[in-house]
Amino acid sequence: MDRVVARWSALARPSGGFVSQPEPRSVGSFARGRQLVAGNFMFAGHLVEDPGGDIWAIRPPDPAFAAELHGFAWLDDLAAVADATTRQRAQKWVGDWIARFGRGAGPGWTPDLTGRRLIRCIQHALFVLRGQDRSAHQGYLAALTRQTRYLARRWRAADPGLPRFEALCGLIHASLSLEGMRRHAGPALAALERACRDQIDEQGGIASRNPEELLEVFSLLALADAALTDRGLLLGPAHAEAIERIAPTLRTLRHADGGLARFHGGGRGAEGQLDQALAQSGIRRRHSNGLAMGFARLSSGRTSVIVDAATPPTGRSSQAAHASTLAFELTSGRRPVIVNCGSGVSFGVEWHRAGRATPSHSTLCLEGRSSARLGHRTRGGAFEPLVEGPGRVPVRMTRAPDGLRLQVGHDGYVKSHGLTHARTLELTGDGRAVAGEDLLIAMEDDEKRRFDAILARDAAEGIAYQVRFHLHPDVEAQLDMGGVAVSLALKSGEIWVFRHDGGGEMRLEPSVFLEKNRLKPRATTQIVLSSIARDHASRVRWSLSKAHDTPISIRDLHRDGMDAATDR
Repeated sequence: MDRVVARWSALARPSGGFVSQPEPRSVGSFARGRQLVAGNFMFAGHLVEDPGGDIWAIRPPDPAFAAELHGFAWLDDLAAVADATTRQRAQKWVGDWIARFGRGAGPGWTPDLTGRRLIRCIQHALFVLRGQDRSAHQGYLAALTRQTRYLARRWRAADPGLPRFEALCGLIHASLSLEGMRRHAGPALAALERACRDQIDEQGGIASRNPEELLEVFSLLALADAALTDRGLLLGPAHAEAIERIAPTLRTLRHADGGLARFHGGGRGAEGQLDQALAQSGIRRRHSNGLAMGFARLSSGRTSVIVDAATPPTGRSSQAAHASTLAFELTSGRRPVIVNCGSGVSFGVEWHRAGRATPSHSTLCLEGRSSARLGHRTRGGAFEPLVEGPGRVPVRMTRAPDGLRLQVGHDGYVKSHGLTHARTLELTGDGRAVAGEDLLIAMEDDEKRRFDAILARDAAEGIAYQVRFHLHPDVEAQLDMGGVAVSLALKSGEIWVFRHDGGGEMRLEPSVFLEKNRLKPRATTQIVLSSIARDHASRVRWSLSKAHDTPISIRDLHRDGMDAATDR
């Protein structure tokens, strides 16, 4: 049906022009733009080199690569360079797409990709059309008209969540920007109102609980807001309220270095995107209780700690969800210290599965088992949902004698082992120390019997568990004090020291950092505390603190390796 409607849309009379001069509002990367011009096409974790620079001659290695090609986000990167050579390359690639695919051919005719592409083509129209003849202008406007008419008929086919917002916001932006398209604005705005009411919850979150996906939705709503404001139109109440709710949530999910917490398939976000979206919203507050979209935030001084403190997503919303309940990340100033491995989706199916498992997160893992498991593939093998995860995650945030305290637990291991995992984290008021306790406890009589039965059945001395602390690749870890502590050296010059109470064995083990826009996983290290649960209650205590000779404030302006696009 997408192809049928796309070809039907080709019969439309082209728009006569733009209502006003288009203004670019998306953030691109200068480094990625230079790589594109050099013929290095890196999309969805794949690098294809073509010195001839013909982007449409590439044979995409997988559908995700093709989607990024046809979504035109690369136009942001070319516009970030904006020299004569780059403009000529943009003109050729856009013109070739119109000639090859503009009448309904190719994989790019889905509602979400069309919305994404329309936004870029309108925003960068002046960059692309400068110096071109009348025929090129007419062809460009005809292509925009066809895609607008297509979206007016097909936005309903977009899946709920980010794809639906991409389709609707692209249609709104086009209908308000192109002459003769205004009639499509009303139905699209009404649909956007419904989507904001139905898909943005009272806490400003979305069902997938993916912080980066929430940022994308927020950026799209801000774009639609700007388009309406430019035309002197008022936002719908649900649209305005969604922006009001999402902004504090994103601020709560933002680490001290300005990047988002990396949970449930999300990354830290494109450089500058979060700053731009929050600045445009004008909303400066974050949630006063430190809880947002199922995450808890502790922050003091230059340190931020963000914890997954809710049940994982379920059903269709769990296609990228992780078994990460009670996992945390810690950032000091501009330097991530404790991290989760991240989403391995761009590195293939096996890395994606590994990244979703509990051992890939900074939390407790019982006998190598995840706190939730992957179900059978659905929708023709499109994704594996998360099933049998924790059903209850009580959380409590209070003031500690010298800072903040978080107490949280989950029942993900009750059914299999009769054990509840409870975690307590305390961050001092100056942000220089975190104290933690991980507890495994059988609380109810039937849970105690289940635990005892496992020990009796396996004739085991206890149930093995590990508490993992994955380190960012830029952190240098070294066993210290005869193996009872680990020194963590940050590139800023800070030194943090990890200690534990001696209740288990501590080791440094290999780990990986699964980062978007890189060709392969990055090697890193993890601290692993191993112990055995022999009784109805077992615990391990640990602490992470700055060394005494570390200054309160360090001028840390250079961020080594943060621009992943240049990593080959």
